[in-house]
Amino acid sequence: MCCLREVEDPRRPSNGTRHDFVEMLVIAMAAALSDCDTIEDIACWGRTKAPWLREFLVLKNGVPSEETFLRVFRALDPKQFEAAFRRWVAGVVGTLRGSVAVDGKTVRGSGSGGETAIHMVSAFATELGLVLGQEKVASKSNEITAIPELLKALYINGLLVSIDAMGCQKSIAHQITDQGGDYLLAVKGNQPTLLEALETEFIDQSGCDAVDRHGHARKSRGRIVGQIASVLPAQGIVDLADWPKCRTIGLVDSLRQVGDKESSFERRYYISSRELTAEQLAASVRSHWGVENRLHWVLDVSFGEDASAVRKDNAPQNLSLLKKIVLNLIRLDTADETKTSLRLKRKRAAWDDDVRLRILGLKPL
Repeated sequence: MCCLREVEDPRRPSNGTRHDFVEMLVIAMAAALSDCDTIEDIACWGRTKAPWLREFLVLKNGVPSEETFLRVFRALDPKQFEAAFRRWVAGVVGTLRGSVAVDGKTVRGSGSGGETAIHMVSAFATELGLVLGQEKVASKSNEITAIPELLKALYINGLLVSIDAMGCQKSIAHQITDQGGDYLLAVKGNQPTLLEALETEFIDQSGCDAVDRHGHARKSRGRIVGQIASVLPAQGIVDLADWPKCRTIGLVDSLRQVGDKESSFERRYYISSRELTAEQLAASVRSHWGVENRLHWVLDVSFGEDASAVRKDNAPQNLSLLKKIVLNLIRLDTADETKTSLRLKRKRAAWDDDVRLRILGLKPL
């Protein structure tokens, strides 16, 4: 919680602030952990749990109102909040291994009432299931501008950074390798010359022993998903001046069958600066798309992010980060050996003061 003290209070002291800024952030975090998804929920939970909160916080003027919480989250500098979050994650995680998936999500509820919905790009440590950082896509822009800003703030040395086709840009590939990381980029029509080269090479080499292939299939809840990954050396196929240190080109064919419905087929191409086997490519692609289930789906279903009616100023971005902080806190709770859903873990934190205290790590006054 010490990182929160590095975030500046956005309010003017001359206006006679009645509530401590850091205490407000702690209340919001504890409430979000305790299954509260809205500003109204946070304020109501804080008033209800005021006796418990006073064991750790002064609360000189009690718990702030819903309106006060909303004003603070609207005014709070999201860059400062995000920087404090990244420092906290770096401190608790230590040296990362494996891969980082970079992917975007629109916070749909923030677009109601005439407001444009915000779009957030997140970096997700696939092995740990933790969010490492987020960056808001600027108005009238897209992920191409947000991804470099997000990567700039992350330590990716030795990590494999996977990004979908929107991020398949020469400048991004250069940035990742300059920062000591490796890239795994999906290739689609936004890079037509590169895509044509990959398609042609896999057609030409389709019957050759040089192609390394790996098949994988799984069945779950009436759904069958099959995947065949193929890789070839990138030498002579990819221009290294454009795509630095590129070593592997890949092809992944995916087949999905749900019950008796007609099956769907999808073919994707990839380039990577890391020398990957077909099995490693398949695993990395599955890890990347796992961000949909382990982050985006969780934010929508367990945290009600898309249902949030908060739209003004910085509030949607700051509340999105608050929910990611709580998601990380729950996944970092190694003392909890129960194999329950994230939804139930939040409810347990709401019901049990000891569970909440353990996850938050608060110290009595």
